[in-house]
Amino acid sequence: MTEDLRRRALDALTAARTRTAVLTDCVEDGELTAQHSPLMSPLVWDLAHIGNQEEQWLLRTVGGRDALRPEIDSVYDAFEHPRATRPSLPLLAPAEARRYAGDVRGRVLDVLERTALEGSPLTDAAFAFGMVAQHEQQHDETMLITHQLRRGPVALTAPEPPVHPPEALPAEVLVPGGPFTMGTSTEPWALDNERPAHRREVDAFWMDTTPVTCGAFRQFIDDGGYAERRWWAPAGWEQIRTHGIEAPLFWRREGATWLRRRFGVSEEVPADEPVLHVSWYEADAYARWAGRRLPTEAEWEKAARHDPVSGRSRRYPWGDADPDEEHANLGQRHLRPARAGGYPRGASPLGVRQLIGDVWEWTSSDFLPYPGFAAFPYREYSEVFFGPEYKVLRGGAFGVDPVACRGTFRNWDLPVRRQIFSGFRTARDAGVRGREGA
Repeated sequence: MTEDLRRRALDALTAARTRTAVLTDCVEDGELTAQHSPLMSPLVWDLAHIGNQEEQWLLRTVGGRDALRPEIDSVYDAFEHPRATRPSLPLLAPAEARRYAGDVRGRVLDVLERTALEGSPLTDAAFAFGMVAQHEQQHDETMLITHQLRRGPVALTAPEPPVHPPEALPAEVLVPGGPFTMGTSTEPWALDNERPAHRREVDAFWMDTTPVTCGAFRQFIDDGGYAERRWWAPAGWEQIRTHGIEAPLFWRREGATWLRRRFGVSEEVPADEPVLHVSWYEADAYARWAGRRLPTEAEWEKAARHDPVSGRSRRYPWGDADPDEEHANLGQRHLRPARAGGYPRGASPLGVRQLIGDVWEWTSSDFLPYPGFAAFPYREYSEVFFGPEYKVLRGGAFGVDPVACRGTFRNWDLPVRRQIFSGFRTARDAGVRGREGA
């Protein structure tokens, strides 16, 4: 059992570092040190930050080793320096950042080999190693966002998502009311905000079978949705008016055609693909226009995990098995969402599709702790973000690695954010009708 855990931790760390190399080796040094958007760090900051966090948690804390580069701790402290100011810091140059991260990793592998994976909350079930692998994968997703924002030649390529035979799917699925188990107390690498497992009561509701598509969102645009104040939360209306927002980020209109920029490629917006790069305010406005609403976080998790036959909550919509390429669009295998309705093997027991992968899905819920929450292993991972300022996203996107995505995983962001790989689906109370055709 211990050797299985050691192998799992090694595989997770190796997969993360392989992906980091893909994201940083595909561009010249000038692109690594440039800031492509004030919303994002230079790629080279993320690279060294990954190594520094690994050094602090796995070498120093778990391994008890002496610090390699204590003088750079403050430079790569994400709470000390906002992203917009990081280019002015004394950052490690690309070659030095790579050497540093590689040196740390070599020593970490020795720590992993020598550490008893039991006896403390940090080492039980290799938690600290899983936490660091998830941290690196989360920064890999952040770097992928930076690649989407950067201008210039195409640097990343990937095959297209699989195309499944068309099916006549219902527009929505009824999720029955009643209690279910939300969160987890048993998932070994679950992070503190996913814990503990607790009972939630949810009234019956209808949920979209698939995420809202670009074609459906175009109907909202064509109907003047961005010009109608009544659909928007006050702060959302102020946001779109102040910044002249009239469509999802990266969209532009040429005559009657909508185009978008995707990782350096200009292409026509695909009508049957889940809409991407929309803020919470845009998702909420669309839902109001459609006579519907965003699902709560509890509703989303019940639709994704609850098995109405057994009454238990699964790890994933399809069951307890780890995701593979037939279940979900994850891990940067593709650089876009699959068509709406894809991945039939990943459907929930009720038939809801694409709850894991493709696009992060905004919910209506604020990011708040579960009953019995305890910060671990540090307050800054979750606790300092709790409150109404942040909205919860669920399900992961095509740029999320499976190690950092599960039925209980919680993401959060400010409701104005659009550069993230965010989409949504809508819901309605049982018995409440929505807009015809929306």
